[in-house]
Amino acid sequence: MEAVRDQNRIPVTLATSNLDGITPLPLKANPLNNALQVSDGVGGVSLSSSPAGRDENFKVVAMGVSSVDGVTPVEIYADSVTGALLINNN
Repeated sequence: MEAVRDQNRIPVTLATSNLDGITPLPLKANPLNNALQVSDGVGGVSLSSSPAGRDENFKVVAMGVSSVDGVTPVEIYADSVTGALLINNN
């Protein structure tokens, strides 16, 4: 999988599939209002010790810092079916 790029070759943001914790996926947005698609983040795999995923051109997936320690990098997951960013409403 390679990140989609615009006419200026700027790649879209990738997240990691919640299905396998490895596959990079483009995040989806609604073209009518440019809103990022989101979904309840319950479930999915946990691979906090894995290195950051990359696409075929080595573009790194989106990362955040752990809510537990505020330091540890963690991959951000997307729904493997819809491409929606997974969020936790708790």
